[in-house]
Amino acid sequence: MAQEYKLKGISSLDLKNGEMREVEVDGIEGGKVLLAKMNDKTHAMSANCTHYGAPLKNGVLTPDGRLTCPWHGACFNLATGDVEDAPALDPLAKFDILEKNGAVYIKGEEATIKASRRSLNHKCSPQGPEKVVIVGGGSGTVGTVQALRENGYKSPITIISREPYLPIDRTKLSKALMKDASKLLLRPEDYYTSAGIEKVTDEVISVDFSKKAVSTKSGKSYPYTKLVLASGGTPKKLPLPGFKELNKIFVLRTIQDVEAILSAVGDGKKKIVIIGSSFIGMEVGNTLSKENDVTIVGMEKQPMERVMGEEVGKIFRGLIEKNGVKFRMEAGVDKATPSKTKPEDVGAIHLKDGSVLDADLVVLGVGVAPATEYLKESGHVKLMDDGSLKCNELFEVEGLKDVYAIGDISTYPYHGPGGNGSLTRIEHWDVAQNAGRSVGQQIAKPTSTPKAFIPVFWSALGSQLRYCGNTVNGWDDLVLKGQPEEAKFAAYYAKGDEVVAVASMQMDPVMTMCAELMRRGKMPSKSEIQNGVNPLDLGLPAEVTI
Repeated sequence: MAQEYKLKGISSLDLKNGEMREVEVDGIEGGKVLLAKMNDKTHAMSANCTHYGAPLKNGVLTPDGRLTCPWHGACFNLATGDVEDAPALDPLAKFDILEKNGAVYIKGEEATIKASRRSLNHKCSPQGPEKVVIVGGGSGTVGTVQALRENGYKSPITIISREPYLPIDRTKLSKALMKDASKLLLRPEDYYTSAGIEKVTDEVISVDFSKKAVSTKSGKSYPYTKLVLASGGTPKKLPLPGFKELNKIFVLRTIQDVEAILSAVGDGKKKIVIIGSSFIGMEVGNTLSKENDVTIVGMEKQPMERVMGEEVGKIFRGLIEKNGVKFRMEAGVDKATPSKTKPEDVGAIHLKDGSVLDADLVVLGVGVAPATEYLKESGHVKLMDDGSLKCNELFEVEGLKDVYAIGDISTYPYHGPGGNGSLTRIEHWDVAQNAGRSVGQQIAKPTSTPKAFIPVFWSALGSQLRYCGNTVNGWDDLVLKGQPEEAKFAAYYAKGDEVVAVASMQMDPVMTMCAELMRRGKMPSKSEIQNGVNPLDLGLPAEVTI
């Protein structure tokens, strides 16, 4: 039952517009709330982001009433606490505020204050002729089903995924090699049961778009009125000698992949070769380096050089080398050869320069391809050269009615800085979930207009990397600010004089602020950044332009 709780160290609501203040709640151990004032009104709400618990006092508060997390870009509505942008799933709790007897109080329940979130009630007994079918069980799927139910969609929803578990936080597979599905679930099983969402473990083999039906490997057919394709990516493998024939050469996409890698690692002290200096490759290498001899092989001069630049790639490399990882850069792979003691297993990786890396196991981090094999014989849809589906800004598939594509398989027009509507495909967890939220809202409320979002991603590379924007049309200059020698920096990627993307480490909330400036078409130019303009010193206009 709700009751009044006094806030410590505050005698009146004296915040200025745009100010945020975290305060402790008297009588609740560890209890905190965030006070935020905008447009002459003070709000009290949960103090921490519901994604990974970031202190929201360090985030960005916008004039149009958005509170953005300083870590991973989750956004909440200041007035309601509702989620506006991924990757948060739960809304913030809001509390009534009272001033009396020279003190400030909030009214709420102890459990809610401690939880720092509001419980969702999406309970639903589905009915009606409409039916949404979602192919795939990842981040985009969770964004879709949650947006459907929170926007009042009451008809049946069916998720079809070949993965035997409910949607998980896939980012933790590479960052921590977690394998316990119960600790990875984005939502517990009872959420789906209560919300009337059916989960089918099966593999989709074809879609009949004219009959509006999805066929699976088990021989079943699932009719739909709206279809959301969210089948994700398939890890690429190397078409080189030995890679197909030998055991203990792994990719990483599923819990089963993590289990196989950890089984091969055993008690540690293994020689591990990671092929590909991608974010996945470096995260896995960093995680495995504690008890093993790890070497990462990459084709560029520095890790992620094409995307992040040589200077920033060098920072990443330095952080991971401190953990014992070795690098072989500007190196090409020639073949894999068998172990001398177990010829069925890999024993070495041969590089094109003639050098040989002994390997007890190998992990490939060489990218993913859109998982759209099941659509190749469908007839009514034309796949793009990379296997993805061409969509519009609402993620509707070109040439098809009532069909959407999100996540790794979706190529859509990008209107952020430097985009100019150019088609792009973005393999980011956050983008998939935001696209799902957009699609779910459209299906539930066809006349509504989903809010535009700026792509955000993050990585664990010995220090936390934040990134916003996109370089769909490339970048030709990099402005590096901060203390890069200490891995404390903000990197501004520019095409001409326009800043199109921003990366940061240990500089929160620079990335979050830049994402909000990008949404408004107010991101400082390259020349302004070079001349000392700091995005954190700028004000945010209320109007969103993308």
